Amino acid sequence: MTPLPNYRPKQLSLGPLEAEILNIVWQLGSATVKQIHDCILADPDRELAYSSVTTVLRRLTEKGWLDCDKTERIFTWKPLVSQAQAQALFAYDRLQKFLAVGNPDIVAAFADSLDEASIEQLKAIALRLQATRQAREEQK
Repeated sequence: MTPLPNYRPKQLSLGPLEAEILNIVWQLGSATVKQIHDCILADPDRELAYSSVTTVLRRLTEKGWLDCDKTERIFTWKPLVSQAQAQALFAYDRLQKFLAVGNPDIVAAFADSLDEASIEQLKAIALRLQATRQAREEQK
């Protein structure tokens, strides 16, 4: 189970091109503008200006997703959270928004409408949560 990271980007929301470029950086581990641009242009049906990639990388850095390493004349971007950590952050954010509804009747009505597969998944999550908390207590 991937725990929530201690670090959290300033802004979780990502546009489609931001998400695509972030996925490329995750795949490569770290990347230059040229590497990212080449990955996108590997699809013959795509067109994207080099400067657009630079702009999106700057935005992802401002949002707190990437860090830019300016070694000599080459700018290299690396992720500040892993893809698994990002998935955990997105899931946590969605769950918090759902629970913010605050009305137990609405949450209960939603839970009542779940199909059997979803209920089994929730049971598995509850067991995993219980095991994680128990292991944490045993470490103390």
